[in-house]
Amino acid sequence: MSNAPFDIAAISDGLAFAAAVGDVQTVLGQSTAVVISAPPGTGKTTLVPPVLANRTEGRVIVTQPRRVAARAAARRLAQLDGSALGSRVGFTVRGERQVSSSTQIEFVTAGVLLRRLLHDPGLDGVGAVIIDEVHERALETDLLIGLLGEVRELRDDLVLVAMSATLDAEKVATVLGSDAAPAPIITQSVAQHPLAERWAPSPTPRLDERGVTWGFLDHVARIAASAGRDIFTSDPTADVLVFAPGAREVSEIAQRIRADAPDFDVRELHGQLPAQEQDAVIRGRHATDSPRIIVTTSLAESSLTVPGVRVVVDTCLSRYPQRDAARGMSGLVTGPTPRASAIQRAGRATRESAGAVVRCVDERTFAAAPARPVPEILTIDLTDAALLLACWGAPGGAGLRLLDPLPADSLSDALTVLHGIGAIDADGRATREGHELARVPTNPRLARALRDGAQSVGARFAAEVVALIGGEIRINDGDIASALVALRSRRTPDSRRWAQEVSRLMRNAAYANAKKADTSTDEVGLVVALAFPERIARRVDVSAHGATYLLASGTRAGITGSLAGAEWLAVADITRAQGRAAAGTGAVIRAAAAISEDQVEQAATHLITDRIEAHFLDGRVVARRERRIGAIVRSSVPVRVQSGDGGHAAVRRAVAEQGLGVFTWSDAADDLRRRLALLHRESGAPWPDMSDAALLANLDSWLGPELDALAAGKPAARIDLAPALRRLLPWPAAVDFEALVPERLEVPSGSRVRIAYPPVDDSDARPIVAVKLQECFGWAETPRLVNGRVPVLFHLLSPARHPLAVTDDLASFWAGPYAQVRAEMRGRYPKHPWPEDPWQTAPTRHTKRRAAQQ
Repeated sequence: MSNAPFDIAAISDGLAFAAAVGDVQTVLGQSTAVVISAPPGTGKTTLVPPVLANRTEGRVIVTQPRRVAARAAARRLAQLDGSALGSRVGFTVRGERQVSSSTQIEFVTAGVLLRRLLHDPGLDGVGAVIIDEVHERALETDLLIGLLGEVRELRDDLVLVAMSATLDAEKVATVLGSDAAPAPIITQSVAQHPLAERWAPSPTPRLDERGVTWGFLDHVARIAASAGRDIFTSDPTADVLVFAPGAREVSEIAQRIRADAPDFDVRELHGQLPAQEQDAVIRGRHATDSPRIIVTTSLAESSLTVPGVRVVVDTCLSRYPQRDAARGMSGLVTGPTPRASAIQRAGRATRESAGAVVRCVDERTFAAAPARPVPEILTIDLTDAALLLACWGAPGGAGLRLLDPLPADSLSDALTVLHGIGAIDADGRATREGHELARVPTNPRLARALRDGAQSVGARFAAEVVALIGGEIRINDGDIASALVALRSRRTPDSRRWAQEVSRLMRNAAYANAKKADTSTDEVGLVVALAFPERIARRVDVSAHGATYLLASGTRAGITGSLAGAEWLAVADITRAQGRAAAGTGAVIRAAAAISEDQVEQAATHLITDRIEAHFLDGRVVARRERRIGAIVRSSVPVRVQSGDGGHAAVRRAVAEQGLGVFTWSDAADDLRRRLALLHRESGAPWPDMSDAALLANLDSWLGPELDALAAGKPAARIDLAPALRRLLPWPAAVDFEALVPERLEVPSGSRVRIAYPPVDDSDARPIVAVKLQECFGWAETPRLVNGRVPVLFHLLSPARHPLAVTDDLASFWAGPYAQVRAEMRGRYPKHPWPEDPWQTAPTRHTKRRAAQQ
């Protein structure tokens, strides 16, 4: 049985995607990269893997975005194949694995395959990889597409299939294909069962400053119970599926339904539940069982199918990651469900027959929601991804064909974190420590806490704290230490899952000379700080409702409860929020532990500084010696600046921070800067960039002596910047400086007129010469600067120096507009010459004499 081909006819019985199997086999005979698009519930996840297994040497790997989906898909296919789970069909997810040497199809989460690629970049023994649910645009799925593209450059026999319910097929096909042609696309459209839509907006707001409102949860529970009564009356085999944004809302809605409708079997389905409870929901029920109302998160949106559902009740809310660039943090926020996702949710009611969806909003609110989800790569913390790419040998994704590039600001933040924990070097390459952290089956922050914490507080204690803060476990009142006590005493529903995670972390990490486990909670804050050193926080304000803390990252956040009494906190979770708890900061600490100042120094060595900081006050430099942890000032005392005592560097930082406006720019300095800026604009190197950013970035190269003078007490107003700027003149090109951009322009009358060069930040402006029109007689063409590249813009004036015309083309002016100027001005200024052919007429002695006098 183990070596026999899969019976495609038997497996495909009753599956809509069976009609497309022939197309799949045909295309696979022509290409090793294929894109498949088909609606959810058609059976593509069940059918495509055995089709590939029958024609491919080696194992077929199928990725799923969630553990429950990987387990469910493997169990379903094994059942249809008539084989034991773990024999021909198996799965591997975090903390659980059922495969054998005879396994031909293995379902895994995307994260499992990513880490496997680091150990086995060639995927030895694998003949095909199927990336499922690409439309969700999960970060790990996007990364897989890029990495597997490189693998296929070395292994042209590796088959790669991307599957999704609704995806931008052309974009995916372009990335999966070759430079010569995109990957072929197979699209299957299935006749949908009828779907009835109902709108049931809540009389109370869905969201307020604290999140989802209790009133809205009451409303959803009432709608779900009512929908259940209606459908069960006509179809006793039907179930109701309720979509909520997160596990907390799932629990609250389920409790309300149980209280309102005790005759129903109310089930919860989300990622924090034990695997057995998740699997029990997915298996369905017998006709004699009580009717079910299943309350779930986006888990059941498309990646798995709950049988028997005829009605969907949708809150039209989702929880998704969002990065706060201003605060440099990422977190989960609750907002409107994208319309494409809402359509996916509604489709769960029509998989087997006609169904209905009840949306708890009005049509206008639904129409105003985003059209589709934002790819995770654009919104999520990239620390884990950046380490993986560094270990792969593609720092920052360099050279990979990705659906979307990694955002530069998020990537920069991630690289800063990785460099701080020693995971990458200055060039972004993974260090030995980085490779070690990548082997730990958790994100790099937690891996660092696990590794370093084991040496300080014991391996088991470190694993317990890491399992708690990284395991999606609810932490009451935000107190991590109290939550740890509750988990140890097995008083919470999460205790069993937490204990399993602790064991998994202990199995997957080796700790040389690890300290014996500590049984107290005094060291919880140290482990948290090792994971999130930039979130170490110090109390800066206290109110009747709580306290405000300043984090080492510079973010301020509020907290209420007993932790508000701690001077220092190690923060594990912080989120954007408003209201009393935020104390006007715009952020709330959701999970933290008290930490001592000694522990702070132990956890955040790379953030500790002791240096002189200077700033300008009334044009003079004043300085203080500051001891800091990131943005947190631990002590600050006034000092006298001395160049040999870090004073020069302090003054340099002060100028860089406050800008070149601290100086008084003389006309000579400003003119020199403008002339150099024009040369750089038109010719580039070797002429230096004169922008503020460029000058501030290279202060020592041109302003070094002046910085020392400032440190010695010289006022900024007395610093002459013209000599400093001349240090930037490039030799030997500087020999031609005056010829290329002269300070003055000699006109035919003999006058030497000052040239007004354009501002440094104006990339289009021309150099201007304001001169009496008569002094230009004899010029047929406009003179040009910078080796003829830049025409002078003339502001031509009357004998009384009133504006007459503006031109950078004297030839055209003489041939056209000059005639009208001459007609108007000749009567007004009869003593001045107004020739008909000014380009051939030299200035008169009278004009030259007047010019000389002026």
